[in-house]
Amino acid sequence: MPDFPFLSFLGGFGWAALGVVVLLAATFAVAQVQKRHSVIDTAWGLGFVVIAAITFVTSAQVPMDSAGDDARRWLLLLLTAAWGLRLAGFIGWRARDGAEDPRYEDMLSEATGSRNAYAVRKIYLTQGVVMLFVSLPVQVGMYATGPLGWLAWVGAVIWLVGFFFESVGDYQMAAFRNNPANKGTVMDKGLWRYTRHPNYFGDAAVWVGLFLVSADSWPGVLTVLSPALMFWTLSNKTGKPLTEKRLSTRPGYREYIENTSGFFPLPPKPGRGAST
Repeated sequence: MPDFPFLSFLGGFGWAALGVVVLLAATFAVAQVQKRHSVIDTAWGLGFVVIAAITFVTSAQVPMDSAGDDARRWLLLLLTAAWGLRLAGFIGWRARDGAEDPRYEDMLSEATGSRNAYAVRKIYLTQGVVMLFVSLPVQVGMYATGPLGWLAWVGAVIWLVGFFFESVGDYQMAAFRNNPANKGTVMDKGLWRYTRHPNYFGDAAVWVGLFLVSADSWPGVLTVLSPALMFWTLSNKTGKPLTEKRLSTRPGYREYIENTSGFFPLPPKPGRGAST
């Protein structure tokens, strides 16, 4: 088996980083026009698509005797693009009213100088670095030389499960919020009966799946900290905890917490009711 083309990977990483910089610069320009920095939430999914596309192209330039496996390259590109484009489209549609996200208002209220400079440092730079780190399984996998094995297909199945939970969960919540009769109530139907955060669980599962596709061939297994960071962030940092803090005063939410799994999908505890 040919050695991993480490120097080619570094070159591709540099081009991917440049692509992220260009995307975030364009996002910042849009934010100035729309007067809201929450547009970066739409750019989040697009950033991973940009990284996957760039490394797909750069990995194709590696000499044939050490080139990455074409089946893995295409699988990583298609899975990442499907996830990123769907997420970007959904967030863009959800934010169509043009209002700033309260999370960013709270963050920017802490700025002691220029709010824009603070936003670049705390929001854009941070998310750019996280994009590059979390996407390492995709980047490394583009250059991995071994053929697709059973672990990669297990990863593809886990990705599919995650994509289902994230996309269906988002759709169900959007339909729930669009019904005026549900204002002030707790969403506990559909996938939300089995986990309080099907979208966050699905997001984490997607990246575990992509990691396994990459880990199927050396040195993809070395990127294990990337899905671990995504999982920890969604379940313990900016995902689940912030959402539950915001909803903690809503009537019925405490009972919902007591009867519904916090992250991994599980049957609701007895006494929750028969919502569907």
